[in-house]
Amino acid sequence: MPVSVMMAELDEKLLLQFETQELEAPGGIATPQVYSQLLVLYLLHNDLNNARYLWKRIPHAIKTANPELAAIWAVGQRIWQRDFPGIYATIAAYQWSESILPVMEALRGTEIMRFMLYFMARVSRGSGLENGVAGGFDEGACDDPGLDFVWKAKQSSFAFTTKHTAPS
Repeated sequence: MPVSVMMAELDEKLLLQFETQELEAPGGIATPQVYSQLLVLYLLHNDLNNARYLWKRIPHAIKTANPELAAIWAVGQRIWQRDFPGIYATIAAYQWSESILPVMEALRGTEIMRFMLYFMARVSRGSGLENGVAGGFDEGACDDPGLDFVWKAKQSSFAFTTKHTAPS
């Protein structure tokens, strides 16, 4: 069985385990660790509705007493807004606990892939000018029909640059 399938099954089992722990918690209030794990797994699965509803039902005292829980929610807010640079910056800005760190690293990788798909869909739909300006390039660089843009990802920053090539 491929590793990715095994990891997906493990994530589903963990998600179900933490949902059960929340439901069976004494007095209906789970521990901050259960809420943190559940919230980060919802984000990893891009289940923003369940993440939002979970955040609303977590008692205010637990939210304010647990900075990691608030930091996870800050990442969720950036995902909701499709603020891709904000997602990466928010993930990098916090020192995650050992139980959250692996999931947060997986979330970062998932969000990078989601951005790539979002960006490529945008490039394939719009004009060069529209996409270039949206990507932060000036109109003059995007408006020249004699130039072909070759997109290249920089691994260190996940930013895109253009390389002008002569038409063939």
